[in-house]
Amino acid sequence: MAHINRKYIDSHWLTFVIRGIVAVLFGWITLFHSNNSFPTIISIIGLFLISLCIIEFVNALHRTKNKSGWIVSIAVALFDAAAALLLIFAPGNLVWHLVIIAIYTIIRGIAEIVIGFRTTVDPTDRFIWILTGVCGTIMGIVILNSGSIDVNSFVRFFGAYLLIFGISSLIYGVDNRHQKLEDRKARSEAAKSRKTKKSSKKK
Repeated sequence: MAHINRKYIDSHWLTFVIRGIVAVLFGWITLFHSNNSFPTIISIIGLFLISLCIIEFVNALHRTKNKSGWIVSIAVALFDAAAALLLIFAPGNLVWHLVIIAIYTIIRGIAEIVIGFRTTVDPTDRFIWILTGVCGTIMGIVILNSGSIDVNSFVRFFGAYLLIFGISSLIYGVDNRHQKLEDRKARSEAAKSRKTKKSSKKK
């Protein structure tokens, strides 16, 4: 089994699954039902970011049991909350909201690329995170340089990213669960092996 960074994988696998479901849901709404008013669109995106914030705070509580990684979860939650508040309470200017979403997407994309390289050498995990990060970074740059793009096109760009992000989170959640079961089995077998060796030495 590939070497795993315990501080990261100790996030509960359901965190990734729930986050994936939420992202796919909001991604579907924004990608295929974007013919809404501008304030409604911003409220939908803001609600999504608040949902991510809540999920990450719950994840932080779970990580405190292991006394590792909870600071990262808190930082991510605060980042999501700050982006949501800026969107919801910022002046009703399309350009300003585009900039907020673009910067948020770029920063999150870069963070996912870093996670992909630093979290594990497992090829599946690495591919999932790097692919999602690259897509997010590209989407963010496109939105940032969109110029006079209309609202519906902007929302579809972000909706496409949410679908990619959500599906990747679901896949990672399942893979994370599988890795934990393998890790638990490996530890159990190692413990049995140590007991067997100790018993043999005593004899």
